[in-house]
Amino acid sequence: QVQLVESGGGLVQAGGSLRLSCVVSGNFFAINTMAYYRQAPGTQRELVAGITSGGNTNYADSVKGRFTISRDNAKNTVYLQMNSLKPEDTAVYYCNAELHHGLGSRPYWGQGTQVTVSS
Repeated sequence: QVQLVESGGGLVQAGGSLRLSCVVSGNFFAINTMAYYRQAPGTQRELVAGITSGGNTNYADSVKGRFTISRDNAKNTVYLQMNSLKPEDTAVYYCNAELHHGLGSRPYWGQGTQVTVSS
């Protein structure tokens, strides 16, 4: 059984910082891409940032220069450092990981963590 456990959300004032973490555990051969998505009320879930197993990253235009995604492969953990937060960053943030099981791979999701940025 695979679990993605997220932590690090909370309430912060505009201009502040938060760091999200997501630990992957369970039975799998390897972790491919890891990513964070977010979903605000009334909107579709959107990709915030992703990182490949080799360390290549991509970001949504709205967070470029403010957010940094990283991973610790030894700890099966992905991090999202969020700086210069804005009220429009308020959303539930979901960790996503593509896990390889031998016959193929499939995505898994964390439970989500609330990030609220006050103006």
